[in-house]
Amino acid sequence: MTKEKTFHNLGISDDLVAVLEKCKITVPTEIQEKAIPWVMKGKDIVANSATGSGKTLAFATTIIENVKPGQGAQALILTPTRELAEQIASSIRKFAVRKMAVFACYGGVKIEEHVKKIPKADVIISTPGRLVDLLSRQAVDLSSVKTFVLDEFDRMLDMGFTKDVEIITRKVPEKRQTMLFSATTNAYLEDLIKQYVKFPKEIKVKSHVDHSKLEQIYYPMKRASKFSLLVHLLSEERAESVMVFCSTQLNTDYVAENLERRGFDVKVIHGGIDQKKRINRLNKFHKEGGVLVCTDVAARGLDIKNVTHVYNYDLPRVPEDYIHRIGRTARAGKEGKAITLLSTQDEPVFNDIMNLDNIKVTEMDLPVVDKLAEFKPIQKNKGDTSNAKRRGMKWVCIDDPDLSNRERKRSVGRKLYDDDDEIPGVKKRKRYLSKAEKGKRNAELKKKAMKGSKRAQSMIKKRGRAGNRTGKVKKNNRAKGRSNRHSKR
Repeated sequence: MTKEKTFHNLGISDDLVAVLEKCKITVPTEIQEKAIPWVMKGKDIVANSATGSGKTLAFATTIIENVKPGQGAQALILTPTRELAEQIASSIRKFAVRKMAVFACYGGVKIEEHVKKIPKADVIISTPGRLVDLLSRQAVDLSSVKTFVLDEFDRMLDMGFTKDVEIITRKVPEKRQTMLFSATTNAYLEDLIKQYVKFPKEIKVKSHVDHSKLEQIYYPMKRASKFSLLVHLLSEERAESVMVFCSTQLNTDYVAENLERRGFDVKVIHGGIDQKKRINRLNKFHKEGGVLVCTDVAARGLDIKNVTHVYNYDLPRVPEDYIHRIGRTARAGKEGKAITLLSTQDEPVFNDIMNLDNIKVTEMDLPVVDKLAEFKPIQKNKGDTSNAKRRGMKWVCIDDPDLSNRERKRSVGRKLYDDDDEIPGVKKRKRYLSKAEKGKRNAELKKKAMKGSKRAQSMIKKRGRAGNRTGKVKKNNRAKGRSNRHSKR
């Protein structure tokens, strides 16, 4: 007779089991069943598990059971993203048997706030970069850490946190329990893991996605037809909860804005959006559903439930990230659908994806779809002082699918903004003066300056000769040469 899968059999206290039952968590997942017994014994573990497998509770059990409030930071959890740090912090607070100070710190927030609050923390969840900044200011003491967790270790390395993780590891005591979780493994990762974890218990878990209930399809097409097909499919499916993945922040804003103009309920998430807005939009998506347009920031780590459709508007640069994207749907016994809009530019990455294990994508016939007009927002570049932008001009690209890319670049027209036009995302600028108007303005300023107006005096530009150092006008190369010749004479 096989034992029934319950948390009582895993060595968890009755108090914690009661809290889990209140949260309607009664049956442990595969990662929890395999990891918790070793975690409760204080053993180091290295677990290979994908997003959504329930690993947060797997490493949180020993923290909840053993942390004693008011004795310094006894547990440290490193995560690659802000959203994952907030998610883990809220989970630990939710499952905690007793009151404990759980503190999440990450970039995008004033560091002075973290400097004040982090000394009182019993459990610290942080991104590597922000924790290194706090260590450099001597604002945090890690000498009392007994449990050290590296969550989404492979992604931390991909994001360039290798040196930061090394610095933090030196600050943590050698006598500790270390738990490392990674969705992917390779020879390079295995060598690094040996530096952080000694004689660990290795745990491997199958994908949390039920491939028997996940339908994977793709549409081969031209890049110019992607948006039109996306609108057509969203209108046909009428799904309540959809995720659309794009490769860049600019493309994410572009797709989201065009979908919103078509009447879809759209939420946007990428690295360029403020942290509070990202959390609020995720919460709204959980409650209301709709269309979540995002980059790979939302592909891993976050707990996003009840997603029925995943659209790959752009394919990821790394083939393994495709698995994390489609892992957002077909969870907990529910059916899901992953749709890829495949252009010729994406074919090299798509061929690598097809070579991965358990990936079976079916080609679909491209439906007849009318080409939709698309609004192309202006890309904001810092320090752009072009005449078109200063005069309030809008560059309009003629997006005709029959034209080649070269012809489209040439077929660009300029349009002056009228006073009555409302352009979203663009502030109205003051109209620049003509030469005659500038002359009248300067004459008025000189009169006011003669009367003693300091503001008028500051507005008058000081102009000197080419060789005059007091002048604010920069000398060009020709003027420099002329001044040198005069000085030599």
